[in-house]
Amino acid sequence: MFDPKSIDNIADRISNAIPPSLNNFKDDMEKHIHALLQSALSKLDLVSREEFEVQKAVLAKTRSKLEDLEKRVAELEKHIAPE
Repeated sequence: MFDPKSIDNIADRISNAIPPSLNNFKDDMEKHIHALLQSALSKLDLVSREEFEVQKAVLAKTRSKLEDLEKRVAELEKHIAPE
């Protein structure tokens, strides 16, 4: 999921862009912007950087094992193949 602090940061930056003459609406706008961002981002199929790095490591380990197995199969095929 997306980091809530990042959403707060984006909402703050957008609300700070609102002219001072509209300060009455600033708090409401910040809450609405936060809700809109949260809603939009929750619809995306996002993972955290930590989850991504874990899956990347699992994939690298799996790829390494697959390469080792392919080498072993090739060696076995050499031994049983008629020459």
